[in-house]
Amino acid sequence: MGAASAVPLRTKLAFGIGAAGESIATFAFATFTFFYYNQVLGLSGTLAGLATTISLVFDAVSDPLVGAISDRWRSRFGRRHPFMLVAAVPLGIVVFCIFSPPADLEGWSLFAWFTCFSVLMRLFVTVFSVPHLALGAELSEDYLQRSTIMSYNAVFGWVGGAGIFLIANLFYFRKTPEFDNGLLNGAAYSAFGLSASLLITSLLLACVWFTRDRIPLLPPVRDDTLGMKPARMLQEFAEVLKNRNYLMLLLGLFFLALTLGTQATINMHMNTYFWELVPAELAWFPLGSGAGFILAFMMTRRLHGLFDKRGTAVGALLFLTFFATAPVVGRLLGFMPDNDHAALLPIIVTFSGASYGTFAVLNISVMSMLADVADQHELHTGTRREGIFYSARTFFSKATSALGHLVGGIAIDVIGFPTGAKPGEVPEDMIFQLGLLDGPIAIIPTVIAIFFYRRYAITREEHASVRRQLDRSRAARIA
Repeated sequence: MGAASAVPLRTKLAFGIGAAGESIATFAFATFTFFYYNQVLGLSGTLAGLATTISLVFDAVSDPLVGAISDRWRSRFGRRHPFMLVAAVPLGIVVFCIFSPPADLEGWSLFAWFTCFSVLMRLFVTVFSVPHLALGAELSEDYLQRSTIMSYNAVFGWVGGAGIFLIANLFYFRKTPEFDNGLLNGAAYSAFGLSASLLITSLLLACVWFTRDRIPLLPPVRDDTLGMKPARMLQEFAEVLKNRNYLMLLLGLFFLALTLGTQATINMHMNTYFWELVPAELAWFPLGSGAGFILAFMMTRRLHGLFDKRGTAVGALLFLTFFATAPVVGRLLGFMPDNDHAALLPIIVTFSGASYGTFAVLNISVMSMLADVADQHELHTGTRREGIFYSARTFFSKATSALGHLVGGIAIDVIGFPTGAKPGEVPEDMIFQLGLLDGPIAIIPTVIAIFFYRRYAITREEHASVRRQLDRSRAARIA
């Protein structure tokens, strides 16, 4: 297969560009929407969290379906690119609508608007991201080259997320005479949404266009995999779940997503009220995360060579647990500087960068491990199911993340956190409870995730054996 040869740099860059566009959509949604609808528009934390949860549940159900369809799709443009192309423009439009609700909406009508467009946003992200990840797995069959490809995916994902975060805080949520903290300025969100939507659509279209030359080199659709019978699709889902290595990755992801969903929901509340940071200070965070992602990009393939993918993933998760919680726990125990101390921002940025870097190593490792599992599945069943493998992975991620969003939204209401609150005026006991939720409580599922990641068993030697057997099998079919 031509795709098994060295993948050109331009293809890796083009593949990564798609991750940047997708990341802008998901990062803007995860970072700003809960805060915007809760603190600026006055929607209750429970309803804001419920809207996000509903969208993720619908999206999680659509993931396996899109994966199965793209696995079977046969056209002159391949089986992945048509879906990626179809998603580009609608995703940009939906993101704009999320940040531009009609001014007269409130309560349940505002909840309905947020829910509807959240569902659509997640759906179009799925239509792009599942085939995109499957494409990345198909670009190469080499154990370590796959790690490199997924490294480009992770780095460009950071570029998109960090870039839109920087643009938002420096240009749209700046301090004004009416708002010391621009994140409370409701008028800024519509303009921000328009810029984000234009960037998303442009980057996704660029990814589709500049990777189209690889279509003839990708694995073809086998005749015996065509057809969309529901019973057969359910059987395929059951087959992939029988793979023990895949199941361990999914269970690890299940618990990790609980933590990430909860922390993502209350992240802007933490920055604004717990740490009392303003957008001009938040703009420094991409500096720390950028350093972390660059190190992850440079080190992950080497770490896979030294410690294998499982060892690298487990180690990254251990360090992520520490870096993500240390500042909050330190503040709860009285070890961190006060919010007006000059040393606070550098400390938080450093720990944030370290946590982003270790998460990038973990993400690259898991994405590469999934491609190896797909090879093992082909050896045992004779069929390739990258779409289903990656879609089932996103299914579990989004379903459990949805629970995390709901927990975070309900917790905001349970502790009685006010809407439209001013930083520095929230009661100390409420701030303490917010810190407990983001730190010690939220991190518990991550510790459980380590247990499952340690039980993944495909080593470099095992994968080499799988590849040799696959090559012999393919040669026999051709002969």
